[in-house]
Amino acid sequence: MNKILIVGGGYAGLYTARGLERQLGDSEAEIIIVDPLPYMTYLPFLPEVAVGSIEPRHAVVPLRRHLHRTRVIQAKVTYVDHASKVATIKPELGDEWQLEYDVVVMTAGSVSRTFPIAGVADEAIGMKTIEEAVAVRDRLISNFAKAAALPAGPERDRLLTVTVVGGGFAGIETIAELRDFATHLLSRFREISFEEVRFHLVEAMGRIMPEVSEQTALWVVEDLTKRGVDVHLDTQLQGAVGGVVELSTGERFGSDLIIWTAGVMANPVVRATDLPLDERGRVTALATLQVAKDGVVVPDAWTAGDVSAVPDKSKTPGPGGFCVPNAQHAVRQAKLLAKNIVAVLRDEAPREYIHANEGAVAGLGLWNGVFQKGNIAIKGPLAWVAHRGYHGLAMPMWERKLRVFGDWWAQFWLGRDIAEISDREQPRVAFETFASRPKPPVDA
Repeated sequence: MNKILIVGGGYAGLYTARGLERQLGDSEAEIIIVDPLPYMTYLPFLPEVAVGSIEPRHAVVPLRRHLHRTRVIQAKVTYVDHASKVATIKPELGDEWQLEYDVVVMTAGSVSRTFPIAGVADEAIGMKTIEEAVAVRDRLISNFAKAAALPAGPERDRLLTVTVVGGGFAGIETIAELRDFATHLLSRFREISFEEVRFHLVEAMGRIMPEVSEQTALWVVEDLTKRGVDVHLDTQLQGAVGGVVELSTGERFGSDLIIWTAGVMANPVVRATDLPLDERGRVTALATLQVAKDGVVVPDAWTAGDVSAVPDKSKTPGPGGFCVPNAQHAVRQAKLLAKNIVAVLRDEAPREYIHANEGAVAGLGLWNGVFQKGNIAIKGPLAWVAHRGYHGLAMPMWERKLRVFGDWWAQFWLGRDIAEISDREQPRVAFETFASRPKPPVDA
């Protein structure tokens, strides 16, 4: 019986494991998935989690609930020696141990890509995990509450200033959703005016959203500007020390909430392997999703998703001729990856990954969005409906889809939920404050 090790439980890892479960019998293979997290996060929903449109737990898929025959190990993979087919596993508690395997699938995904800019590591927060999205929401609401109790001045301005770095889809959806949410909060915090709340989008390139046409991108910039967002194009972040944002234009301002969405990179875990990597740290592969070095297949090694450099054989290939790191590719590649693994195990030929672009869609706040496919562009409420319809159905598992649609239905009738529980990060504070402690012994 073949032992198949899947490193990473994101889109590609989850769909690969499910595909293998369906296509391989109990006696054909043992499937193992290793990830420090017990769930897969549906990343396109993070901006909506950040504004409370979706309950955080509904935007993740618990691996143990939906993988019925796969052994889930919640731990880190610290090294993969594919020459010996041994992986080193590091659990949260206890010592490292060795896991032997027959086939390895590298689907470790990506992490936020940052640059050595002073203050970013200490002050900024990403939009790559469910925990970050929840923290952004709580911080925004908490800052409104703090600012409402302060007189006009630099501290109040800092609390009411939000900065998003990066003008790709993640950054645009994040700042648009937060701006829309902040406008709603004004109806609950009457001490704060619209003009006091400042949003800044910082993008190093001369345009935003390269996945859409320039005309559509210009429309999005105009829409954001009308809603009170200062869009800084051809501008770089040069510093964020102490929450003071410094731009390459010379502008400086205080910002208590700095969100970094300026790109991703392959998970560094792949550097602790003997698998071939490209100059960007991605696992090199053929279009069949087989790991390859200089075009030669590495036996029993496969890869997919953001961590891989898979040739893009579509009519409109991505930068450098490789598939771009997004959810569409990760899911589609994983479905084919499972089939190809099964084909090779049964001495059949694997198929190449060739996809057709389904277009790009983004939500820009309630009842506002943008959709682009080829020369067709739709803006406004209709695009917003398309955004929710597409991603609602793309969310893995019907159990999860129903929870997400239920959240949207409840919000339609009940309105936005502005409850924040930022104290959850230190849940024992209240208990410790009032807990009785033994008196120190009295000196005889």
